[in-house]
Amino acid sequence: MQNDLKRDRPRGEAPLLPIAARRTAAWCAVALLVAGVIAVGVWLCVELSAAVTPVLLALLGSALLGPVYRRMVAMKLNRSLAAGLTCAVLVIVVGGAGYVVVSALVDTGDQIIASLKEAAKQLSRHFGAAGTSLDDLATNAKSLIGKFGTTAATGLLAGVSVVGQFVAAAVLALLLTFFFLRDSGKALAALRDWAPGDSAPQLEGMARRGFQAVEGFMRGTTLIALIDATCITVGLLVLGVPNAFGLGALVFVGAYIPYLGAFISGAVAILVALAEGGFVKALWALGLVLAVQVLEGHVLQPMVQSRTVQMHPAVVMLAITAGAGVAGILGMLLAVPLTAAAFGALHELRRHYVSSATDSGPDATDSGPDATDPEAPGSAPA
Repeated sequence: MQNDLKRDRPRGEAPLLPIAARRTAAWCAVALLVAGVIAVGVWLCVELSAAVTPVLLALLGSALLGPVYRRMVAMKLNRSLAAGLTCAVLVIVVGGAGYVVVSALVDTGDQIIASLKEAAKQLSRHFGAAGTSLDDLATNAKSLIGKFGTTAATGLLAGVSVVGQFVAAAVLALLLTFFFLRDSGKALAALRDWAPGDSAPQLEGMARRGFQAVEGFMRGTTLIALIDATCITVGLLVLGVPNAFGLGALVFVGAYIPYLGAFISGAVAILVALAEGGFVKALWALGLVLAVQVLEGHVLQPMVQSRTVQMHPAVVMLAITAGAGVAGILGMLLAVPLTAAAFGALHELRRHYVSSATDSGPDATDSGPDATDPEAPGSAPA
């Protein structure tokens, strides 16, 4: 009877979808899940931007001056004192650089806009409608700045509120920088304690690699921005282009937005040279900008940022675009270091799985007895 039942049982039918389609559907489900998690995270960051922005700025400040803090700790200085001195250095460096850049841009902003408008008029005489569009763009920018200034003057309460929020965010970021520097060891210990299972070393490695990527980006970009701004300023002074210090400050700020910032600041410098000295001086300014970009791309970037995570230019542009869409100029400034941190963590995760697969391969299982194992046959006695 049992044999008859086995003969009458229908064979297993073929699956409805082939294996390739099922694998594709599984990967699509994983991609949708990851995209949903990222979207919720971005939405929360936007909604809680008043708290998230100081945290991100503190991370960047800690990455920028982390080596100073570690050098002080290596000199047997108290951790709290070393973190406090590092924060003081951060205030002096960032505050001083910000004051120089802002004052240079404020002092020369009107002249730069006037030069851009004059350059647009010159272009309109040679290229027609394209130059007229540039002229209209410069005029609209001038009127927009005037309207903004009038609105800020009349809406004093709103202006005070914005300034108060900026000061509060800066103070909070400074305090968080102090705690991030002083308690970084405690944070790693907490990460190891909360890690599920035996994933603590892997999570710690990902965190370290991500922070190292941010450190490399901040230090390397700051050094490159300083060199670029110095070269551009000296070159414009030699060429006799006015407002050279303001243009150099614009180059310094634009260097923190890879590719796009250098293009915009270089174009502004060339247009100002065109307005003040004609096409010959504009061509010299173009050569200067191209020379600085070649120096940055072929000498400074490989030497300064060789240890950081290298990202494709398309990935950088997409990150900048996404950051601009989420948080404007601040998002453009924060997008690249955050993307570098993510790439660093993913690189460490990939390295972990590759090493695990290598260790569990056939060579690892068939390698014979371990000579260091005292219980293995033929091993030397301890």
